[in-house]
Amino acid sequence: MTFYGRGYGHGVGLSQHGARGRALAGQTAEQILATYYKGTTPAVTSPTRSVRILLLGGFKAPSTAPLVIYGRGGAWQIDGIARTFPANAVLRVWKASTGWKAKVLTADLSTVLHSGPISGAINVRPAHAATTLQLWSKPSSYDTYRGLLRVFLLDGYVNVVNHVQLDLYLRGVVPAEMPSSWPTEALKAQAVAARSYTVRRIKSTGTFDVYDDTRSQVYRGVEAEKAATNAVIAAAPGAILKSGSAVVNAFFHSTGGAATENNEYAFVGSSGAVTSGPVKYLRGVTDRVAGGPAYDASAPFYSWRSTTLTRAQLSAMFKSDGRTNVGDLLRLDLTRRGVSGRLYQVTLYGTTGKKTVSGDVFRAVYNAKRPSGTAMLRSNLFDTAPLH
Repeated sequence: MTFYGRGYGHGVGLSQHGARGRALAGQTAEQILATYYKGTTPAVTSPTRSVRILLLGGFKAPSTAPLVIYGRGGAWQIDGIARTFPANAVLRVWKASTGWKAKVLTADLSTVLHSGPISGAINVRPAHAATTLQLWSKPSSYDTYRGLLRVFLLDGYVNVVNHVQLDLYLRGVVPAEMPSSWPTEALKAQAVAARSYTVRRIKSTGTFDVYDDTRSQVYRGVEAEKAATNAVIAAAPGAILKSGSAVVNAFFHSTGGAATENNEYAFVGSSGAVTSGPVKYLRGVTDRVAGGPAYDASAPFYSWRSTTLTRAQLSAMFKSDGRTNVGDLLRLDLTRRGVSGRLYQVTLYGTTGKKTVSGDVFRAVYNAKRPSGTAMLRSNLFDTAPLH
């Protein structure tokens, strides 16, 4: 069996490659946004409102491998400590037998500037506008941030949350989500979508609002910033979309594959049951030039195909997960599809019975259990014959 598919991602809201194609065809950001979020209206929020981003969670910090933060480009402070530390000084935080400890040293590690016990949570913040904070302990080359870092000292581990102004946060998001070399109108649309998505998730409770990865949207801080996307963000500070009085839940994805999907068919229960109602601005659209090709036809995963696998291989893959184990696989029911053609429910029939799962569960099991070196399923828009 071979699966033939189109698109990459969940398919709801703005298609990034579709936005690029539309911009290249002469559409404005306003036209692009009106296509993917029907019936919405432009609005403005404060570009300086605070966003809280979880950068590091569950980090073990023994004395042999402490949490490490540097102040870069200027002086910095720790709330509650009545002094300012110089650029490139380093903060180390670790769990000792008697509780949490902190030490600040000069850049060459020759002089201790501060040492003592700490508890609860501490705020590390710039003392000057030019100062940024490098979370050295983050396992990424993107580890430097504007705003302050709040370090939560928990039972044997720490969480680190970046508090930063909304539009400064976007400077580390937009070029991580869409190449800064893409047309300006596509970048404008991405900025409005990303800002709306963020504002929708800002809350007054908890310790953070969004993750810094694909669980929310990708955020890479200062090192990701680009002049082109900084200019786009600065040109329309605080620009968002609303539906009525509510900020739009502006989902976006990489590649629609010529069509986007209704929200209720993309975000279903694990059994594939439709569990949410339709959102009027998250309606699937045909993403093609009138009478012509798809706007995202040039995307790397506009069209794709899986590796051909035998029935025995497929049976072994799906047997290995209780959600899809039906013994030896006999057939698949791939008829339950949304408006874009994406599968929202799949039924597997086998020698021990049948099981019905969502398209996401089917694809997740396939991708996790597929033989090494074989191609993955990029979206739920696939079938056993080439798509037209």
